[in-house]
Amino acid sequence: MALTGSIDPPAEEVPVKEIDPTFVKRIPTGVADLDGIVRGGFPSGSVVLLWGDVGAGTQEFVYTSACKLAMARAQPRVKRWRLGSSCDDAYLPERICYVTFSRSREGILQELSTSFNPDFFFAFRDFTVFKDFSSTYFKNTVVPSSWTQQESPFESKATDILEELVNFLDENGRGSMVVVDSLTDLIETETVEMKDLVAALKGMQRAAKTWDGIIYLILARGILDKKYEQMIMDSVDGCLVFEWKHYLTSSKRQRYMYVEKFTSVLPRLPEGKIARFPTMVTYNGGLEVFNFERIV
Repeated sequence: MALTGSIDPPAEEVPVKEIDPTFVKRIPTGVADLDGIVRGGFPSGSVVLLWGDVGAGTQEFVYTSACKLAMARAQPRVKRWRLGSSCDDAYLPERICYVTFSRSREGILQELSTSFNPDFFFAFRDFTVFKDFSSTYFKNTVVPSSWTQQESPFESKATDILEELVNFLDENGRGSMVVVDSLTDLIETETVEMKDLVAALKGMQRAAKTWDGIIYLILARGILDKKYEQMIMDSVDGCLVFEWKHYLTSSKRQRYMYVEKFTSVLPRLPEGKIARFPTMVTYNGGLEVFNFERIV
């Protein structure tokens, strides 16, 4: 018996992007000694958690990375000098996107101007797309709009700060280095549920693979229960840990950084290079690593 009526043609299959296993596009971190060990930077499309003790280097890491990549992008002839020889073939993001929820652009620029040399300040100021979500973050709090220098929170149309973040990343994440400063703010606000945040991170990790950029997420150590820390850790590609270590025989202390998780990086490192790095912050170099201590 013949069938009557129209039959929709089969949907066209979306071509699968072929992956060349011999080529990995890498984005420098801006920390020369670290880039030398990880073969020029982290793989593009990575979402990286910067998890650490307060003041141990998370902020200095993103400042150093953003500023040095901006300087190398603006002046290609100084790329090797700014980033090191291991980054000769590395990819430089088209832009830096810096997202905040409670901090202002003016406050960050002032911090840069007093902490590092003027090259850092001008590179960040001129090359960074800055997005301030404070009008939504402080909505329905006791903080007056005059303190945040934003429009009145009662006139703001936005109601979901997580949705705003997702929309911003969808519009600006491609080919970019993105800094989210910070997950700590999102976790502390009562308007964001942990399940929604984890779902957004998993979606971000998936989308980032098509954006050819890199996303850094800052999170203060010790504010979450172990369960939620592990959920967030499981939702990202890599995790750098920043910590303070105290000496038993003196009042001195030392900053350290190490790779806690990075599936696409750690298996390719020589065993002797899986290390904990002492770090320091200098006026002319930003965050730097020196020597390393084998992790056993």
